[in-house]
Amino acid sequence: MPWVPTGRTVVPLAAAAVFIVGQLYVVIPLLGEFASGWGAGSEQTAWMVTAFGFAYATGLLFSGPAADRFGRRRVLLTGLVAAALATAAVGLADGLATGLTLRVVQGFASAFFTPAALAYVAERIAPPRRAIAITAMTSGFIGSAIIAQAAATVLLPAFGLASPFFGGAACVLALAVILAFVLEPDPERQGAERVNPVRAMGALLRRRDTLLLYLATATVLSSFVAVYTGLETVGPEGLSGDPAAMLALRASALPAFIAAPWIAGRLRRFPPTARVVGALATAATGALLTAAASGFGTWAIALCLFVFVGGIGLSAPGLIEAVGEVAGAARAAATALYTFVLFVGASLGPQLAAAADGAGFIGVCAAAGMLLAAGALLAFAARRIRTRLA
Repeated sequence: MPWVPTGRTVVPLAAAAVFIVGQLYVVIPLLGEFASGWGAGSEQTAWMVTAFGFAYATGLLFSGPAADRFGRRRVLLTGLVAAALATAAVGLADGLATGLTLRVVQGFASAFFTPAALAYVAERIAPPRRAIAITAMTSGFIGSAIIAQAAATVLLPAFGLASPFFGGAACVLALAVILAFVLEPDPERQGAERVNPVRAMGALLRRRDTLLLYLATATVLSSFVAVYTGLETVGPEGLSGDPAAMLALRASALPAFIAAPWIAGRLRRFPPTARVVGALATAATGALLTAAASGFGTWAIALCLFVFVGGIGLSAPGLIEAVGEVAGAARAAATALYTFVLFVGASLGPQLAAAADGAGFIGVCAAAGMLLAAGALLAFAARRIRTRLA
């Protein structure tokens, strides 16, 4: 297969990643409006987040095998159109039961974009630019947590409760049209190239090195979501009531996401497993430094969060490459399993924050740092095993 142009391919895919995964987080600033408009309690409306998250994670287990069977381009374009329609439908919901049902449909449909898009990039972008391309995609996935909440906060007072959904649906549909012209047709796979994706997933989990990498994957978004949940719920002492300071702390992550693809391009000479160990260790250090700096003011904390998020941003593409390099023709199935573990970890992040928030923001950051350190050790063990096997 010929290599495809990097910029023309990755820019719309990364933008779609922001809008698709951002729908998980976009409802967080809207929960109060849902509660008052639908006459529901805060615990009930919180399921608007959880319903999407678990449906999305479940859908990933179906979408990866579908992309291996039917083709990357076909599956991701179908997923984008279905996600756009479901997203617009959420904006029309008039009650909690309807809203939750539509969020489940939205989450499941959205899952058909992610593994297919990552597999397309991994297979069709030239190797020298592949690490940059994958990092741009994963930065879009993780950065969407901040971008989507900021967008919803701006749109709500100006255009109403449905505007984040109608606007998101319009953007996703427009990107689907752009990608229909940009992406190359799926190549025809010969019968010998077809694999049983379920069997391929089982084979990956039976490899000790890959199993350890999947366990390390679970620590990435769980720690990220835990820190930013703790920032919202308990916050650094003396700063949690200051809107300007809290905005600065949230925004401190964005430069790290922007810098991650540039840094990844310069680290590509190292094996993926080595990059994963270094990135997770960097993220763990950043989380622990954030805990230590919590009493030293806004900019000290922001700098430490920059280090933390930079490590998170670099660990995700390394994990995708490390898992994918042994997946063969079942790369999309392997990526789907990776993304499933990643977002199950994200759903457990708030629980980690809740378990540690008795010790304040320091406790949450320390817990996230220790979890990431464990992830780095798992990745190091996987690297040792893979080196022996090689």
